[in-house]
Amino acid sequence: MNQALLRLKAALQAPFPGRKVALPVGTILAGFFLFNSVVLPLYVHHGSTLAVPDIVGRPLDSARSVLDEEGLQAVQAETRPDPAWPAGTVTNQNPSPGTVVKKGRRVYLTISGGEIEVDVPALRGRTVRDARFALERNGLRLGPSSSVPSATYPENTIVDQNITPASRVQKGTEVAITVSSGPDTLQIAVPHVVGKSTTEAERVLMGAGLRIGNITLQPNFDLLPNTVVDQFPRPGARVPRGQAVDLFVVQSGRPSEEFQSPK
Repeated sequence: MNQALLRLKAALQAPFPGRKVALPVGTILAGFFLFNSVVLPLYVHHGSTLAVPDIVGRPLDSARSVLDEEGLQAVQAETRPDPAWPAGTVTNQNPSPGTVVKKGRRVYLTISGGEIEVDVPALRGRTVRDARFALERNGLRLGPSSSVPSATYPENTIVDQNITPASRVQKGTEVAITVSSGPDTLQIAVPHVVGKSTTEAERVLMGAGLRIGNITLQPNFDLLPNTVVDQFPRPGARVPRGQAVDLFVVQSGRPSEEFQSPK
């Protein structure tokens, strides 16, 4: 410091060309201390540090904008599932809010991935009890259930579910199921529809709780087109409600003119 004072004193006392100028020692010392204690620190530290703003809870794009305006660099460090914050939201920052740092400092951000997603298991063919365990293992819940008759799935087994197996859903989602009540015990006698038109046959079958199945066309010149000439199951057979009845129908009717033999 003594050497600096001596150099400053010598520089100030050095004569300008053509004239001699000398400053009092007290003025020199006051100027040095003012420069060293006030001016120089302001010059060195002005604008070089700032407090890190609080950006937790902001969307990532908004957080980047805030940091850019402050002269800081946003770095997306990692993404973690977090049910407490919407996906894409800043959940943590390093350095923490209020920390004094230099401009240009990197601020590392942790981003919420939203709710945890899990796979929906396949439930068809399982018992309700097994389905409940399978759902709970994946963090899901058994939802409402309904029942339908089924000749394919045994009673009390699942025949359908409202969410497709292997779908990704949020943890805690309910999966509704449809359960088999066993074969339909209500048997219906198949009505006789031979000789009727297809329109009339359909009306009769639907009125009995049945439906038309496959229609096979057959050539026949003795009956009108679209006349039912056969059916399966046969009339009087006992079948479950909703059963399909296959029909055999005339493709073309009798000729409009009959040929007469020559006299």
